[in-house]
Amino acid sequence: MTTTDDTDHTDDDTDEGAAAAVIYVYGIVPADVHPEEAATGIHDAPIEIVTHGEIAALVSEIDPGQRLGAPVDLQAHARILDGTSHVAPVLPLRFGAVVSDRDAVINELLAEHEDEFTSALQELEGFAQYMVKGRYVEETILREIVDDSPKATSLLEEIRDQPEELTRDARMALGEIIGHALEAKRDADTRSTLEMLSPLTDSVTVRDPTHDEDAVQIAVLFEVDRQGELEQAVGELAERWDNRVTMGILGPMAPYDFIVART
Repeated sequence: MTTTDDTDHTDDDTDEGAAAAVIYVYGIVPADVHPEEAATGIHDAPIEIVTHGEIAALVSEIDPGQRLGAPVDLQAHARILDGTSHVAPVLPLRFGAVVSDRDAVINELLAEHEDEFTSALQELEGFAQYMVKGRYVEETILREIVDDSPKATSLLEEIRDQPEELTRDARMALGEIIGHALEAKRDADTRSTLEMLSPLTDSVTVRDPTHDEDAVQIAVLFEVDRQGELEQAVGELAERWDNRVTMGILGPMAPYDFIVART
C-alpha cells in the first residue's frame, strides 16, 4: 500500500511538473517554415513550430516561475524573429506573449485570427524591415550650430576659459540654443532622407530619437531582393554628409514598425 501510494504520488508530481511549462510565442509564419535544429530562444529553450492550416507559430517552452524581461530575453526574442525574416515573412508578436499550451496556440491564436494572419503574411512575402539610421558627428554639428547662430557664438566666447560657477546662466542659454537647433536640423535631415527614399518606397515610419546626437531614425519596409538599391541610396547620402552624419542600415529584420500581431 505504501509503495503504491508513493508511486502514484511521484507520478502526480511528474504530471504536474510537465504541465507547469507554458508556451512562449515569438511570431506567426507560413506553415512551411522550419526552424534550424540548433535554434534556441528564451532561456535557451529549443524553438518549435505549431501549425494550423497554412500558418504556424514559432514557439518554445518556458518555466512560468522564471521572470521575463532581462536584456538577454529581449535579445533572444528579436534574434528568432529577425533570423526568420531573412528567409520568410514573419508577423512579430509583442515581447512576453505566453499561452497555456500548444492547443491554446492553435485554438486561441492561429484559428482565431487565421484569415488576418494569412492575408498579412501574403502581403509581406519577400519584404523585411530595415532601419536607416544616422548619428551626428558631435564636433562637426556643434561647429555648424555655432556658425549658424551669432547668439551661440557670443555665448561661447563668454564662457570660454571661465569658471563654470560664474557662467552658469550663459551655459544654460547656450545649451537651449543647441537643443533647439538640433531639433530643427534633425527634422530637416529626416525630410532629406525621406525624399531620398521616396523613389524606392513609401512604406516608411519615422522613429523618435533615442539620443541627442541621433540625426535620422527611419524604419523602411523593403524587398529583401532589392536590398542593394537601398544600400546604394543610403551610401550616396552618407557621401553627401561625410564627416557630418554617420549613416548606416540595420536589417533585414522582422517588420516591428509595420505590423505587430495581437497577442
